[in-house]
Amino acid sequence: MPHPDRPFGACDPQAPPIGVCGPRAPSGHAAAVPDSSPGPDSSPGPGSSPGADSSAVPHSSPGPHGSPDPELAAILPVITGPAGQFRHRQHINLAYYAVRRYGMPDAIGTICTWIRQIAAYERAPQKYHHTVSRAWVEAVAYHVAEDPGCQDFEDFAARNPALLDKRLLSWHYRSSTLAAPAARSGWVEPDLAPFPWSAG
Repeated sequence: MPHPDRPFGACDPQAPPIGVCGPRAPSGHAAAVPDSSPGPDSSPGPGSSPGADSSAVPHSSPGPHGSPDPELAAILPVITGPAGQFRHRQHINLAYYAVRRYGMPDAIGTICTWIRQIAAYERAPQKYHHTVSRAWVEAVAYHVAEDPGCQDFEDFAARNPALLDKRLLSWHYRSSTLAAPAARSGWVEPDLAPFPWSAG
């Protein structure tokens, strides 16, 4: 968990609101992705399912959101739930899964590829935003590292409710910076306040 002497994650209203702060986040939005702590060398076992162990993801045909990636096709229904919606909470859940399974920095490439696939399937490839996608993975990874014992997404979200606020990045970026083509197509560093993991 974030340390109380760090402004990132403090409950001080003047501090960036990333961290353990406030009441338990609402649950029941989407099923939690199972524990994904094994690394990328894990191979799926026969008859495995993402509900049993997400390190053993079955190969399958394209699934929800038209994912050609068998791993994404297998885990996306768990994340999106019966409604099949992929919104901010589901983005954070997917980032949590990738960070726990692949670690950093590999989770960044995995998530960026998956988000591009989802956007393309939704016939909205222009919605893909590289800086935003990477920033959320980095934020999730920071909190996973601070609380490595938290192995359930619902618990993780409850402990870090600020991550479910899409406006969080506005503490670090001007809106004009995020709206620029350079931020949409590549990585742009924060221009308001540095992230705590990159601050020297």
